[in-house]
Amino acid sequence: DEPNLLDVVPPSRYTILPNTAGCYTAEDAVRTCRLARELLDGHKLVKLEVLGDEKTLYPDVTATLEAAETLVKEGFDVMVYTSDDPILAKRLEDIGCCAVMPLAAPIGSGLGIQNKYNLRTIIENASVPILVDAGVGTASDAAIAMELGCDGVLMNTAIAGAQNPVLMASAMKKAIEAGREAFLAGRIPRKRYASASSPLDGTFF
Repeated sequence: DEPNLLDVVPPSRYTILPNTAGCYTAEDAVRTCRLARELLDGHKLVKLEVLGDEKTLYPDVTATLEAAETLVKEGFDVMVYTSDDPILAKRLEDIGCCAVMPLAAPIGSGLGIQNKYNLRTIIENASVPILVDAGVGTASDAAIAMELGCDGVLMNTAIAGAQNPVLMASAMKKAIEAGREAFLAGRIPRKRYASASSPLDGTFF
């Protein structure tokens, strides 16, 4: 007999996150989450994705809202993949999603953070965790997301597709930590002109 995945990755040790990736309708996404709950003995935490098309893998925002509302009403804890639209992100929070996960760029593109302004607006308006869900290509992208104030970054392709995935995973870990510390430390304001910071006391002029 082949080993069951749950024997190799037991829920007693790991947090299992069922994902509706590959679903293109609200109905399919909701059905997938219900099946996951049955298979995992009442597990409630799910990652919701309802895609709009196969080319861009952008979310279908109307179907995402519909599925999120249904799942929250059924008692699921919904982490939701969405666009970087601040209004939509707030609506998903208001529905009751436990985390909002805006894309930074198309899934698997590696383009990095494409709209810092929108992402920052989402973060400023949120009272739930915000996690960048797609588009990270290298460690600096992850650091930027964390510097903006994100609570985390979900990634796959950036690590799995790297020439040395283990080394890239290590780089990502360091980038996440550095970005978070920089956010907590508070960066200096941007200025148009130079501003000397070295003290002049004790100089000869």
